[in-house]
Amino acid sequence: MGKEIERKFLVQGNFKHLAFNSFRITQGYLNSLPQRSVRIRVKDNKGFITIKGIGNAQGTTRYEWEREMPLSEAEELLKLCEPGIIDKNRFLIKSGDHIIEVDEFYGANQGLVIAEIELNSEDEEFDKPAWLGKEVTGDQRYYNVYLIKNPYSTW
Repeated sequence: MGKEIERKFLVQGNFKHLAFNSFRITQGYLNSLPQRSVRIRVKDNKGFITIKGIGNAQGTTRYEWEREMPLSEAEELLKLCEPGIIDKNRFLIKSGDHIIEVDEFYGANQGLVIAEIELNSEDEEFDKPAWLGKEVTGDQRYYNVYLIKNPYSTW
């Protein structure tokens, strides 16, 4: 069983030229309760199922379990998901000893760009590039599970 420790930031300025890889992600939720979510994702022609638990008070740490699954099964499960789909491009950018994942959203969340950095501990130091803007760690409006029901375009 795993735990995820991450911080989230809005992105300001140009970052795409720094990416060493990028790919499209489509995802939906079989369950989107605040206490736990069950996500189905298609990424790079692979399927994944992920279960996430409720986060701590700061929003930095929460339970996460993920397994790869056949693409055909993920595509079938997406059809069973709650209404709303997340569609985004993810860019991977090296920053010091870390990889920053930058998500550029499409559809109803067009215009939203969020960066996430996974850490080994909540107080771990990391290089913060100038294009990382306001920190939104713990702000549930920026969780994908929230964006499905309350798209960025409606804020």
